[in-house]
Amino acid sequence: MKRIVVGVDGSEGSKRAVQWAAEEARLRDATLELVYVYDPPYVPNMIVGVNIEGLRYAAVEEAEGVLAEAAGEVSDVRVETVALSDTSPANALLAQSKGAEMLVVSARGIGAFQRLLLGSVSTHLANHADVPLAIIRD
Repeated sequence: MKRIVVGVDGSEGSKRAVQWAAEEARLRDATLELVYVYDPPYVPNMIVGVNIEGLRYAAVEEAEGVLAEAAGEVSDVRVETVALSDTSPANALLAQSKGAEMLVVSARGIGAFQRLLLGSVSTHLANHADVPLAIIRD
């Protein structure tokens, strides 16, 4: 089955990447796979009284919320959502995109100067992706 993997994070750039990828999925009759990578909560062993399970649940709940919002913005295309717990969004997206038709991400930046640069995730993907990569810029 053809699939186009899109990294989502809830940002405006990410929303534009989802819309761009949805159009590609329509044209290619592919499934749109929305992927949100969240950093697993870390609590040092020396801290007591912290509800670690509650922190994990909150992280998963946030991921599911971002994915549901992104999926709700898309119509007329098959959508799957995946939430991954990983300290490296770039590595998680590389692994998830194996065998995909394409990987799509946004280039995030703050301010005029930052818009000239790619983000660290985008740069890593540009150097290591095994599938065609589209980086959607503002």
